[in-house]
Amino acid sequence: MDLTLQKLKEMFAAAAADVAAQEQYLCRLDAACGDGDHGVAIKGAITAASDAVGGASNLKDAFFEGGMAAMANSNGSTSSIYGTLFMGISDGIDAGAESLGASALAKAFEKGLSSMRDVVKGDVGDKTCFDALIPAVRAMAGRNTVAELLDAAAAAADEGAKSTANLAAKFGRARNLGEKSIGTLDPGAVSNAVIFSAFARAFSQK
Repeated sequence: MDLTLQKLKEMFAAAAADVAAQEQYLCRLDAACGDGDHGVAIKGAITAASDAVGGASNLKDAFFEGGMAAMANSNGSTSSIYGTLFMGISDGIDAGAESLGASALAKAFEKGLSSMRDVVKGDVGDKTCFDALIPAVRAMAGRNTVAELLDAAAAAADEGAKSTANLAAKFGRARNLGEKSIGTLDPGAVSNAVIFSAFARAFSQK
């Protein structure tokens, strides 16, 4: 089964619900090394994106409008990151596309990641959302079905998020803690894993 607009709406709704359920946990993770507000920020951004996707009339516009809504939610870097990502994914989708197979979806996510990395610093190993996002997008390559692609992305994002416990932060407020930031999970990577897990589950639900 390919990705349709209806399935995308279900995926974003699931992601918004799962992030909302984890809001306090994500804030606690962020409080260990940051401002303690990541749960609020990512909930606002993903909820806004989901609402916009829910009102969209096609796949390309859904990602673009979702990105614009996340960006307009004004939750600092979180809104900018996901706004840029979703709008970049939209750039990778052909106008008029009514569904996306695994290859087309992987290509669109690669475009989104590229757009994001043009404006946001960070790489695997920096203890940021990139520790989950980059492996997730890389895991999409070569998958035969969208279900396989999303399952692989979710697994890679989860593994990447867990790996951040062994890393020292290189960006943001947590960077000031240096080696003391080791032993805590990065909230941005964890929330990214939550989103990909929700995407995969919602897509495979009948």
